[in-house]
Amino acid sequence: MTTSAAPGTADVPPQFGSLMRRHRLRIGLTQRELADLSTISVRAIRDLEQGRATRPRTDTVRLIADGLRLGPRARADLESAAHQGRRSAALHERFVTAPPAPPVATHPLFGRDAEARVLTDELASGTERLVTMVGLSGVGKTRLALEVAARLHREAQLPVLWHAVPGTGGEYRSDPDGEEFAGAVRALVEHLPATGDTDPAPFLELVGDHPTVLVIDGAADRPHADRLTRLLRECPQLRVLITSDHPSDVPGERVFLLAPLSTPDDAGESASAGAEELTGMTAVQLFLSQVRRVQPEFVLDGRTAGAVADICRRLDGLPLALRAAADWLVVYDVETLRECLASDPGALLDHLTDAREGARLRACLERGLRGLDPGRHDLLDAVCAGDGEFGLEDVMALTGRTLPECGRLVRDLLLRGVVRPSHRPGRSRFQVLQLVRAVWRDGVARPAATAAAGVPEELPLGAAAPVFDGLPRSSAH
Repeated sequence: MTTSAAPGTADVPPQFGSLMRRHRLRIGLTQRELADLSTISVRAIRDLEQGRATRPRTDTVRLIADGLRLGPRARADLESAAHQGRRSAALHERFVTAPPAPPVATHPLFGRDAEARVLTDELASGTERLVTMVGLSGVGKTRLALEVAARLHREAQLPVLWHAVPGTGGEYRSDPDGEEFAGAVRALVEHLPATGDTDPAPFLELVGDHPTVLVIDGAADRPHADRLTRLLRECPQLRVLITSDHPSDVPGERVFLLAPLSTPDDAGESASAGAEELTGMTAVQLFLSQVRRVQPEFVLDGRTAGAVADICRRLDGLPLALRAAADWLVVYDVETLRECLASDPGALLDHLTDAREGARLRACLERGLRGLDPGRHDLLDAVCAGDGEFGLEDVMALTGRTLPECGRLVRDLLLRGVVRPSHRPGRSRFQVLQLVRAVWRDGVARPAATAAAGVPEELPLGAAAPVFDGLPRSSAH
């Protein structure tokens, strides 16, 4: 595992053993001959060249340089590589003896205990080594990843290396002790995409075969399958947890779909459910926790229960949306907020653009929608023209495609978090999130460059399919 060939890493010297072997072969010496010339044992030379020994003493480096008959510049390079090896070994020792902790969340977690337990168990046991958590932006992927990482650090005593892609990281405070490892982690993350040109060697040397958790929060670029496979092979005890708007699409990946929090309709309750029933619903719990930050005297009772239930339902149980809306109760009462959502959710999102979460909320929703290919755009156009609910038979009628093909299309929308299952008896039904419909109707920039770049749609709409103002209503509705 050498470190000299990667572009953009000229300041990183090759590993000592690799450089020593290169010089030995250049002048035609065997390991035995170098041992005789340097007075270093054959076993020590073999261990250094094979990377089993990484911290040669200063006098050992001098004797080897003498045996290799190196000039001043080559001798300096060898000494630099030895120093780098000692630094890497010292960093690894600190990594093992004082395992870095994950960042600390800035707000509590609601309603995710089952999901947190499943992911913690899978990663702690090593049953899954590559997990990608997907779902609509704002659904709480980062907050759940923080909880899972904290449990793995606390319960399984695993070191956690956390990397936040630029633009994320507003929901936690980083651990200062992890900063000394940040450079190696950043180089590894930037190396993983096919276009990455950084050197992963510092990370591989840091982690080695030590049980470790790597969290990549907010990944936008898909990792290259071969590079990710190499990472998991060379770090056999490494577990990787990725949060992203889309799967990584690499072999061995475990895709974990994070759905919004439960709302009154999800539990089979009407929007007029009583206060007691509402307090057991996770979306309501989160909303009330935020409401009481701005209205400490707020009481959920028969007078306010209907408005709270309707607000949580109209905001789809999205944690980011619930927090953003609750912040505005410093101005509104719950009934006025409910009326704003009932008349035009999109207008409310615009109204929230000066709030702490508002601009971020619309940007998150639009980013997730822009990532869809044109075939999914056409389907959303048709679905959002109606009430947003549809079944597989509706998609078949619209596209002219087979049931398996339509199933794959709907699965893609589910993994993006754009739609969610409709929990009603009978055949499978799906519902476009209300906030997604509002943003989509307001207009989302379509990536016209997709077709121009020659990237074919996986499931293009049938050319002979009829055009609908909305999806046909079936008997299964």
